[in-house]
Amino acid sequence: MACFTAPLAEAVIVKVVEKNIEKKGGKEASDKIPLARKIKWLSTMLFGGSALLAFEHIWHGEITAWFPFLTAMSDKEDTVTMLKEIATVGVSMAVLITAVWLIMCKVADTVLKNKPAEQVKEAKV
Repeated sequence: MACFTAPLAEAVIVKVVEKNIEKKGGKEASDKIPLARKIKWLSTMLFGGSALLAFEHIWHGEITAWFPFLTAMSDKEDTVTMLKEIATVGVSMAVLITAVWLIMCKVADTVLKNKPAEQVKEAKV
């Protein structure tokens, strides 16, 4: 119904954090990927997943172009079911995406740390 809204909300928050980190332009160790780039990976994963889920919900007629936009909001019982779905399925999807991102960042730092110095400079460009 609307499970994509939880990862979408996280994506918006992460995007704001990403922009703030880019403004500060903090220094990173030479053997690590900059935090701003890693945060951008997370926001891309969250926005992309949310877009795919929203498309799937549009395809199945659960999202409409007219008010209330989400068909589950037209009935109180369906609204309760929708909110439960957001709280369970949506939040668990957002947590899973974040966990995959954390693993991805750790693997990327490990791979970069094991490369020779010349390749590290090329990878950061």
